[in-house]
Amino acid sequence: MSIIQKLIMSAKEVFPLIEGGKGIGVTNGVTAGSWAAAGGIGTFSGVNADFYDAEGNLVEIIYKGKTRQERHEELIEFGILGGVEQAKIAKDISGDNGRIHMNVLWEMGGAQRILEGILDKAKGLIDGVTCGAGMPYKLAEIATKYKVHYYPIVSSARAFNALWKRSYSKLSDFLGGVVYEDPWKAGGHNGLSNSEDPLQPQDPYGRVVELRKLMNSFGLALIPIVMAGGVWQLSEWTDWIDNPEVGPVAFQFGTRPLLTQESPIPSSWKQKLLTLKDGDVFLNKFSPTGFYSSAVRNVFLQDLIDRSNRQVAYRSAGDDVFSAGVPMGPRQRMVYFQPADVANVTAWMNQGFTEGLRTPDETMVFVTPESSGQILKDQTDCMGCLSACQFSNWTQEEPAFTTGRRPDPRSFCIQKTLQDAVHNNDIEHNLMFAGHNAYRFATDPFYANGFVPTVSQLFDRILTGA
Repeated sequence: MSIIQKLIMSAKEVFPLIEGGKGIGVTNGVTAGSWAAAGGIGTFSGVNADFYDAEGNLVEIIYKGKTRQERHEELIEFGILGGVEQAKIAKDISGDNGRIHMNVLWEMGGAQRILEGILDKAKGLIDGVTCGAGMPYKLAEIATKYKVHYYPIVSSARAFNALWKRSYSKLSDFLGGVVYEDPWKAGGHNGLSNSEDPLQPQDPYGRVVELRKLMNSFGLALIPIVMAGGVWQLSEWTDWIDNPEVGPVAFQFGTRPLLTQESPIPSSWKQKLLTLKDGDVFLNKFSPTGFYSSAVRNVFLQDLIDRSNRQVAYRSAGDDVFSAGVPMGPRQRMVYFQPADVANVTAWMNQGFTEGLRTPDETMVFVTPESSGQILKDQTDCMGCLSACQFSNWTQEEPAFTTGRRPDPRSFCIQKTLQDAVHNNDIEHNLMFAGHNAYRFATDPFYANGFVPTVSQLFDRILTGA
């Protein structure tokens, strides 16, 4: 028996349980269609979605363009192909039950063109679009044009206020809901502002009540708020259900659907989820987007931590403060450090971290020659997967297509590692996004003895409150 009642969302009565849309193939047409078939809202990711050849085999994406701009155009074409493919799969599996949504990130490369391209070629297949990672002011305009409902993702009332006043108030007919994503608990990229402390999480209830009051003042009392981030079981949220301070509410599940039979993540990832402990998922700021993100601590993230720890300020020319010169590089050119830092520099170089890579902040990180070569190759191979990238200094803004800043070797190629995480079995050396509740897989009796449910089994379990 369900502890939550159905709501009208995206013009259909459904259980207000939403599959979180995780990018680069983690949620696809199969997972979204299966979730919708169970009676909820399935969400496939429109971020560089997979597509297949005539025999149904996954097409390996190989970029042929010689310039970043050329590869960026290929990425947009691939993104549209993949999004349409996944929409068709989702709709077919759903059996016309539930609802099918697509998730896009506003700060992904070519976001507007990809979104419009998919909606144009997949008419009638997609019921709603969720969109975060930035301020998607044009989301209402695009969704209204294609007559699909839109669900902006925000982490504060202040963010929604800006979206409403600048754009959404003029095009509110297709506003399907507002997703409040807890910036301290959600997996993937998080919407922490500069004024918020990543180490001091705030209770979402007060923040959501503030959002509801704002929405009510705009005449949006009947528009659902979707609680996302940190949602594991409904029994922990009963005081939100039928609560006039919260109003109509839906719940988004991002982490739990990772561990289903339909989930496309590799078996190594699924097995890792069953062994996590509290604290194994942590907030970090290594992402080339500039946002905080939550991911599983593994060899990949530890390398980034260690890399940043091997960092000192430097100058190309000496002065009274940076007075200690150290010969570096194949030409043994002098680089100047503060005298107190020379001992660390010498020790790192003696340990094999002989390559000093310059950052945009007049610091230098020390890495091995092998790591240096890989970093430089990844920067060179950039295909413009973000609107602006700190790692490669790419920007999609013409005419320069560059941020004008030095590429940052403390970051990484997010497209490469997320593709590898989903399509290969090596999850220790790739970025492994997860929500902060992922450690609960190890203690939840539903997953005892390594049990991996189908989407339908998970959905039924969630409906009971457990």
